[in-house]
Amino acid sequence: MKHSYIPWHPAFIAAVQMELEDYKDSLEFHSEFQLTTEPLKIDCVIIKKAKNVIINKNFASIFRDVNLLEYKNPDDYISVDDFYKVYAYACLYASFEKTPMTRMTISFIQSRKPRKLINHLEKIRGYTVDKASFGIYTVKGDILPIQIVDNRQLTAEDNLWLKGLSKRLDPNMMVRLGDAIGRYDKDAKINAYFDAVTRANFKAIEEARKMSSEAKSLEEVLIRTGWLAEFEAKTEERNSLKIAQKMVNSGFPLETIVSMTGLDSEKVIGLSQS
Repeated sequence: MKHSYIPWHPAFIAAVQMELEDYKDSLEFHSEFQLTTEPLKIDCVIIKKAKNVIINKNFASIFRDVNLLEYKNPDDYISVDDFYKVYAYACLYASFEKTPMTRMTISFIQSRKPRKLINHLEKIRGYTVDKASFGIYTVKGDILPIQIVDNRQLTAEDNLWLKGLSKRLDPNMMVRLGDAIGRYDKDAKINAYFDAVTRANFKAIEEARKMSSEAKSLEEVLIRTGWLAEFEAKTEERNSLKIAQKMVNSGFPLETIVSMTGLDSEKVIGLSQS
């Protein structure tokens, strides 16, 4: 990887939009909704344009008029402090936008079961936390609906896009995502989503591309998004590193290894020191 940073939040916004594609005309999506002139931002606010629309989607079934979503990338988690911060954001939104708290919801999305947070909500706040379905935990006892979503537990059948926000995708899942992405026209949200997923799952893509005809759509998406050249360059570099490591272990001179593999001398020296 050229860069360790993976832009997960734009990918999350894209995933939510694609999950709710059937309701795009009834919803407004606001990414990093700024509450004040100070840097207080909500990851995502979804506003119902039609108040009476019913969202038949598992994680969106609690939605009311205004819905706040807080997302944590696969390396992070929702802490107790995060819960209170977002709850405070909901209070500020209600005050600034003149929206009753009873017409709002809060959703927390992360890639693990929130055991510590659930324990705090039950023992300290006196809430009831129930598992509504795979990966979805509803928090009861407040004036507004609250839920916590573990996107790892979601099924690909119900939530392909949210489940795809992972660093541990297998080749079959990458092929499945490739098929789904291939059916979309080029747009910013698809590119943002695929960029994050690709950066996080190079190995899975490498394995998926060996699946011949099954990976045809994935190959087309790699070409369309401009990732194919970078992916092949990365794969070539990885193969060169494997060869260089073997040569280092066999005692070949530095100059010979650099000449035969085309790697920078610094990388070869790094292999000898690892």
